[in-house]
Amino acid sequence: MSTLTELAATRQVLFVGGKGGVGKTAVASALALAQSRAGRRTTVVSTDPAHNLGHLWQRRVGDTPVELAPLLRGVEIDPARTTDEHLRAVRATMERLMPEHLQGEVRKHLELAREAPGTHEAAVLERVAEVVEQRTPDELIIFDTAPSGHTSRLMALPELMQAWTEGLLRRQDRSARFGAALRGLEGRTDPGEQQAVDIVGARRAPRREAGVSDPRREAGVSDRRARRDAEIRAVLDRRQERFRALREVLQDPDRAAFVIVLAAERLPVLETIELEEQLRRAGMHVGGLVINKRSPSDAGDLLAARRQVEEGYVDQLTSALPHQPVQEVPLLPGEVLGEEGLSLLAQHLR
Repeated sequence: MSTLTELAATRQVLFVGGKGGVGKTAVASALALAQSRAGRRTTVVSTDPAHNLGHLWQRRVGDTPVELAPLLRGVEIDPARTTDEHLRAVRATMERLMPEHLQGEVRKHLELAREAPGTHEAAVLERVAEVVEQRTPDELIIFDTAPSGHTSRLMALPELMQAWTEGLLRRQDRSARFGAALRGLEGRTDPGEQQAVDIVGARRAPRREAGVSDPRREAGVSDRRARRDAEIRAVLDRRQERFRALREVLQDPDRAAFVIVLAAERLPVLETIELEEQLRRAGMHVGGLVINKRSPSDAGDLLAARRQVEEGYVDQLTSALPHQPVQEVPLLPGEVLGEEGLSLLAQHLR
């Protein structure tokens, strides 16, 4: 088996990316079509805000899976809807956990966060994790990614989000211990809280004057705070586990790989060299390079001259990345469109 066929047949998740306009969506769809025709259930998912999947397949594709061909489904992640759902879920959790007098500030903060750098990427990453979690055991997921800069940030996010969540967990632990200490100062005698009191080094006798203190009310407040702390911890634990699981999949070369698509031109070659380095730093296995739309050398002077220029850039690419398998796809006579066009392209991805 050739490299691309072997990659698609043996991995659980493939990412296809590169500079804009080089044919990423067509290559991703052609690989997906070939695998579905070989009998494997396959889903191709576009994470590019400027989706082309529906245009390429000549049918409406949205945020929920649609059948593109037998055993093949397509999804275009809607960035606005994904961000809205992400913030709605965060707001629901925070409103349930935060005191009522702070909920106005929570809503204000989340509205500002909607346009903050990284919010869209974080929301898309949640959907990527969700799609990977929900794949069936024999299913191949192919992600048609956004242009290089967006994709390299997205690939680095699982590690950053896991580290961020770990930081929140440490802060939450400190907050919970401090809360326990305060409850201990109010006279609670739970063994864990007693330890916290010992750390603080003091105990304050409960005030029992009428109209000043109600021990049962204070105990109820303390219990609610303890439950809130536990629920915050559970939310953060679930989030950390989700990013840890996604990171493990992405960084396992036996389960996931990245295919970079490019044209034999100066900027795509430079971006490919940079993207390959960024992906390796993020711990992802780059499985191969596809040089798309190679000009023929025997179809007239213009294309022959074009081919000659391309040869220099191919040499630059293979010199910079000698360890990467390269597959060249010829410039096809017709437009790659619909199942028929993708079937023709798939014949060159062997």
